[in-house]
This record gives sequence, structure tokens and C-alpha cells, in this order.
Amino acid sequence: MVLLLGLQAKANPIVIITIKKTSFSSLFIYFVFLNYVVFTQTNNFFLNNNLCNKKILIAPLDWGLGHATRCIVIIQYLQILGCNITIAASGKTKNLLHNELKNVAFLDLPGYDIAYSKNKRTLALKILIQIPKIFKIIRFENKWVEAAIKKYHFDVVISDNRYGLYTKKAVSVFITHQLKVQASLPVIENLLQRINYRFINRFSECWVPDFKEKLNIAGKLSHPSKLPAIPIKYLGPISRLQRPGISDVNFKWIAIISGPEPQRTILENKIFEFAKNTEEKIIIVRGLPGASEQETASPNCTVFNHLNTLEIQAAIQASEFIISRCGYTTVMEILSLQKKSVLIPTPGQTEQEYLALHLSQQHWCYSFKQDEDFAMHLQQVSSFQYKLPEIDTELYKAVLKDFVTSL
Repeated sequence: MVLLLGLQAKANPIVIITIKKTSFSSLFIYFVFLNYVVFTQTNNFFLNNNLCNKKILIAPLDWGLGHATRCIVIIQYLQILGCNITIAASGKTKNLLHNELKNVAFLDLPGYDIAYSKNKRTLALKILIQIPKIFKIIRFENKWVEAAIKKYHFDVVISDNRYGLYTKKAVSVFITHQLKVQASLPVIENLLQRINYRFINRFSECWVPDFKEKLNIAGKLSHPSKLPAIPIKYLGPISRLQRPGISDVNFKWIAIISGPEPQRTILENKIFEFAKNTEEKIIIVRGLPGASEQETASPNCTVFNHLNTLEIQAAIQASEFIISRCGYTTVMEILSLQKKSVLIPTPGQTEQEYLALHLSQQHWCYSFKQDEDFAMHLQQVSSFQYKLPEIDTELYKAVLKDFVTSL
């Protein structure tokens, strides 16, 4: 470059003065810029190579589909960060995630397969009888994850409410919004709370999908007076659904059915009965991914066994009101879309009953019990004064990025 400038100077002495005045500053800027580009590209190269080497196992609980659907968002962002993802699941959970995600591997891990009673009053007894089965599954999970790490060399294990997937051979993360356990009797609640923390404290850290601040979704469930001993990271609300622009509303209702049996079927029957006795247009999503049988319905009713993310988002946007269970993931998605909802908690499931009360008191939803008059309540919904909050569903990205870069 210097030789070229010298030749130019001999050919044109006038130009040489201009070049001498600008050459130092131009060269300085050029080398500063070059240094910046080399530094950032080199840094990103080594950082991304480091992230790409991280093998992460993710296992959502199979009590309903909410644990799986909120894991979709986490999995997709971990893939953006360059991580290799393996999912441990089976049954409807595996079918859902297989249809929603790309470039992931699967390992078969049996679910808890917990049965609910038809009667709310006998639910606690029904769960109590299955406690030995639950502890047996937890012990199996722990042996399973140790064997999986030995065979596949996972760097991280992320468990969404599966208590047995703790390990000392990798970083283990427990995801839950329910740090505080709800129960009908204080004695039982205190016992369950001690058991809950005993298992959570075996993990490396705990992620809570809620706001850390006083204004939050889960209330005292995610903000108990005493936290676990391990580090707690609040991810903010998580939703796979994105709020689009203004769209046409063609349906009065969309009913999204989910949850464990037999309560899923009981709610489904009540929804179909309501649909037969109204002329209002309604979409019913049965929450049965992989099912092939079709349910017959009245002319004003459109029925789907399952809808993927884009389809359910479009169906919700085309409906004025959402009818659903009060599962926490469902609540996060509804609030993220700023849609008016009617939440019906699973009878006897104290967490959902608390959430329904907590949210309805803030006018974030309308709620009633499953054994009450559907037609009467759904008629009252139109006059209910909703006060829907603005929800930021992007906060989790900073937490996940910091976590991966720290590995």
C-alpha cells in the first residue's frame, strides 16, 4: 500500500498532499475495524463451537400435555444456541414433541400414568393409593438417567417435574412453577412440601416459568415464603404461541380439552353437550395427539383431535373466548395472546383450583367449577369485565443463554 502511494505521488504531486492528510486517519480506522471484526468472529467461533458440543437431555412430565408444550419453547431456543437435544418421553407426550420439533433425538422413558378419580372427594385417596407407584417410578427414573448419561454422555439433564432425573454426573435442572404444594389439609400440605423440596434440592438448580416480581401469574405457588436450597432462576412466562396482528373472529368459542383421565373425557362430554344446545359456532380441540378416531358433532361445531402450534394459534385467534382447564402452561399461553378465557379447574386438583381463584380475582379470567351449570356461566361471560395484562414472554432467553455459556 505504501509503494502504491509513492508511485501515485510521483505521477501526481497534488494528490500526494491529500493522501498524506487522510492516510493516517483512514488507516487507523481501517485497522481498528479489522481488529474488531477478527476479535468478534474469533470469539463467536470458539463460543459457538463450545455450545455445539453440549448434549442436553430434556424430559417433561406426562400429566397432561402442558409440561411438553412449554418445553417446546426451551428446546427450540437451546437449538438456536447450538445445543444437541435428546428428548426422553413416551405416549402422547412423545407424539406431540415429535410432530412439533426438528433435529432432535428421542429416548423412550415411561410416564407416570397416574389415574384420577371421577369424584372430586375421592381424588386425594386415589392419589394416596398411587404414592408407592410414584416413588417406584422416581427410583426407576434415577437409575435410568444414570445409565443414559453413561451411554450418551449428556452434559445437562433438564427435568420438567420428573423428580427422579437428578444426577451428580451432569448439570441437572428441575423446571416447576409449583414450589409451594397445595393440599386440602395443612398437615398433608406440610408433609408434601418437605418431600417436594427434598427432591428439588437434589438438582443443580431450579427454573421457575413465572415473573420474579410481585405481579406474577402463579401467586404463592411460585413465590413461597421459603425457597429451596439450590439456586432458583425465574424464566418469566413461557409460551409457544405468538400474538399476531388483528384477525377475523369467526367462532364464539374454542374449547381446548386436556388433562389426565377420566377427567379429560368428563369435560369433553360436557363441552359436546353444550355445543349441541347452542347455535353459537365452536371449535373443540380434544387434546389427543396421534388419535385417529373422529367424534361426531353438531353442525355448528368443528372438532379436531389435535392441532399443532401454528394451527392452534390460528384457531384461538379466530375465536372470541377460550374454554379450557386451568393448567399453568395453558394459562401462560392464553395470557400471552391477551385472549378472554373461561377456566375450569380439574376437580380436586388443588393447584388448578388455586390458580383459577387467583386469576379470576384479578379479572384475568372467568372461572367456574366443572359440576356447575355450563350454559348459565357461559352466558354470563359476555358481561364479565376482563382486565388482561401485558405479558413479556421473551425473558427466558437471557437466562438460557447465560446458563449455556456457563457450562
